[in-house]
Amino acid sequence: MKKLKFYAIGFIPGLLIVFFILNKKGASCSGYLPNSRVIAESLSKEFKYSEEAKQAMITYKIDEKFVKDSIVTQGKVDFDRSHAQKKPCPDYLLLYPEKNPAYEISFEKCEETVTVNSLKKLK
Repeated sequence: MKKLKFYAIGFIPGLLIVFFILNKKGASCSGYLPNSRVIAESLSKEFKYSEEAKQAMITYKIDEKFVKDSIVTQGKVDFDRSHAQKKPCPDYLLLYPEKNPAYEISFEKCEETVTVNSLKKLK
């Protein structure tokens, strides 16, 4: 019991110190899941839009900022309907919002750019 007490005396403050240091640096463990990785990698690249996607954005009165900041950032990748292993540019299908999706976009994630191929309103 004495060893457990000494262990807790060192472990708990150490855990709190690590937590506060990582929290100040903005570190997060959520970026390791496949959905988070695809979104983070996509947001770090230059976005391009196909003519079909541009036309849909005009039709639905959506701007590029909404596509990047809301749909892509908060969307959920549908890996069943995506081609993540496709070479050289995998393509993904993303649903926004995650529950009761209203929008669906398909995009290709290449080395330097992300090309939004289509944008559909589901409701």
